[in-house]
Amino acid sequence: MAYSKLEYIWLDGYKPTQFLRSKTMIRHDFSGKLEDAPNWSFDGSSTLQAEGGSSDCVLKPVAIYPDPDVDFGYLVMCEVLNADGTPHSTNTRAKIEDDSDEFWFGYEQEYFFIDPDTNLPLGFPAGGYPSPQGPYYCGVGARNAFGRAIKDEHLDICLEAGLNVEGTNAEVAAGQWEFQIFAKGAADAGDQIWVGRYLLERTAEKYGVAVELHPKPLGDTDWNGSGMHCNFSNAAMRDVGGEANMIKVCEEFGKYIKEHIDVYGADNHLRLTGKHETQSIDKFSYGISDRGASIRIPVSTIEDGWKGRLEDRRPASNADPYLVSARIMKTLRGVSF
Repeated sequence: MAYSKLEYIWLDGYKPTQFLRSKTMIRHDFSGKLEDAPNWSFDGSSTLQAEGGSSDCVLKPVAIYPDPDVDFGYLVMCEVLNADGTPHSTNTRAKIEDDSDEFWFGYEQEYFFIDPDTNLPLGFPAGGYPSPQGPYYCGVGARNAFGRAIKDEHLDICLEAGLNVEGTNAEVAAGQWEFQIFAKGAADAGDQIWVGRYLLERTAEKYGVAVELHPKPLGDTDWNGSGMHCNFSNAAMRDVGGEANMIKVCEEFGKYIKEHIDVYGADNHLRLTGKHETQSIDKFSYGISDRGASIRIPVSTIEDGWKGRLEDRRPASNADPYLVSARIMKTLRGVSF
């Protein structure tokens, strides 16, 4: 085809949680290769990334995927640069130090589908609550699953785009779902989660449904919040392992509670209360198959000879995966087997 539609995607300057932005570039005779996607400027004064008197910011493409939902389309994940080419202060991808595909990440992205008319999750009656938690996790049927068609369409689009989605499921609360992405290296993991979030928002938009990534959208109620549990490993954990070494990793994470929580998402204190499969935000614990711990040691890791992954259950659903992965890599580098 003589032309292509390139959807440039980036993170804005809103605090404490950045939002996704996008705009479309038309390119003629585009190769489909990342190196042929040019930099592109945008009005940073409209995204809280510049002042009106000097508003130009620059989008630098860092990852590209085919867009199955758009004819002749591509999804272009971008970093934000200042006009002089230096990383913008909101560019969290640029904060990743010494990235390496030795570090593997498996993110479990939870979210709610919200009815904009009621501002409640799908499945919640106006002004009230559905039946208590219990039948919704991996549930089926019109009384238990709400928004499956949107979730399934999103899954198909992600797979066709080349994102490494490993699964999806309905979560514990009504209207709550999850998708899982595996990637090697902090930048690739972050790129795929952010593009997956973009496709989720765009797919739900077609149905007139909102996506909620707040970690506790139902407030102080007896309903689960949403996390972005991070399964992680490095080469030593996978190849050497051993009970003593894996415990050493857990203990190392316990030395940096604040440093991890600082990048694990805004309003996470509303979710990490010690209830609803969480540990309190000011405490640290680890345990075998313990979903109420800060770090869960999966049974599969033990069955594999104490080799493989651990799961940090603290990251919130709205956390920035670039920052989460970068912090986990930094902590892991302090452990020697």
